[in-house]
Amino acid sequence: MAYEIMADSIKVRFVNGDTYLYTYQSAGRRAIERMKKLAVSGRHLSTYISQAIKDRFAQKLE
Repeated sequence: MAYEIMADSIKVRFVNGDTYLYTYQSAGRRAIERMKKLAVSGRHLSTYISQAIKDRFAQKLE
């Protein structure tokens, strides 16, 4: 899993190669800030996305 943190969003690339953009608008500020912390810690981001965020992404990227 890889990620790119931006001011009000985060891009996440999963091990299968799919990349998604999650934004304050799509998932909520609190959720995005938690995702950023989990990404930096290197732990539990995928679990958090699958359990709490689900399909609240702004865009699936190519």
